[in-house]
Amino acid sequence: MSIATRRLGTPGLEVSAQGLGCMGMSAFYGTGEERDDATSIATIHRALDLGITFLDTSDAYGPHTNEELVGRAIRGRRDQVQLATKFGILFGGNGERTLRGDPAYVRQACEASLRRLGVDHVDLYYLHRVDPMVPIEETIGAMAELVAEGRVRHLGVSEAAPETLRRASAVHPITALQSEWSLWSRDVEDEVVPTARELGIGIVPYSPLGRGFLTGQITSPDDLAPDDFRRSNPRFMGENFQRNLDVVARVRELAEQKGCTAAQLALAWVHARGDDVVPIPGTKNPARLEENAGALGVTLGAADLARIEEVAPRAAFAGERSAFAAFNAGVTPSRRGG
Repeated sequence: MSIATRRLGTPGLEVSAQGLGCMGMSAFYGTGEERDDATSIATIHRALDLGITFLDTSDAYGPHTNEELVGRAIRGRRDQVQLATKFGILFGGNGERTLRGDPAYVRQACEASLRRLGVDHVDLYYLHRVDPMVPIEETIGAMAELVAEGRVRHLGVSEAAPETLRRASAVHPITALQSEWSLWSRDVEDEVVPTARELGIGIVPYSPLGRGFLTGQITSPDDLAPDDFRRSNPRFMGENFQRNLDVVARVRELAEQKGCTAAQLALAWVHARGDDVVPIPGTKNPARLEENAGALGVTLGAADLARIEEVAPRAAFAGERSAFAAFNAGVTPSRRGG
């Protein structure tokens, strides 16, 4: 399979047109028996073999263990990879999560990530969440110093508001914005995406399969592990679950008519949002990885897109997205910076 490439941002980071989100290999979607590092590493190796070379991790995943896992997987293959990681979310011993974006921590976090990954630089370094107690100019300024030193090639931000993007870009070019975007979640279409495009920032949608719901493989809450954080997401609970399942059934019918799977159709829809869009569907299963890669071969014309919009319009899914709230439950900003 030959995977096309796309360029993120005006500074220009060329990556595979689809990436691989590695979070679920280590965190949030169930632990214990659900975690299998050997299979996860095999999935990453298969991605590289297919030409999916844009890998996404974070020091918050695990925490820390996902970076270590990705580091082991790419050992000996670093030159094939466009490697992205993130910083800014810390975990306390009691599970409390804190945001930090002060300059001293920027450097500390980057050095720790490089050690865990076993590399001398990362291609894309994201501020995972904006610390409201620290001016974004200070955080991006410290990140820019890492670029000057060669430890980081490009800068990114995740889940940032339009004004934050403007202020960040005034300090240093921002190559990528990572935000949730899919048929399941389209809030970014109002202001965030237009602002990113105005500023020449590429867009990296996370959860492009709606936390897995759009695959059609989740048919009951019981399909989720007991400690899977999606169990607390409103869209996976009560009557919302069945209503959303009905929407996915309609998407699956369209996919069958198109000769692809529901996951492939949902990913193809994201790809069709623009050449500056590079989704990072996550999986820890080589077979699912190959299915997701098949989305790159699905072409959606105007009639296809109109039909998808008809069966799964923006307001189709019941319940609050709550991805941000669920991920950052208990987050408090740092008291550093000013």
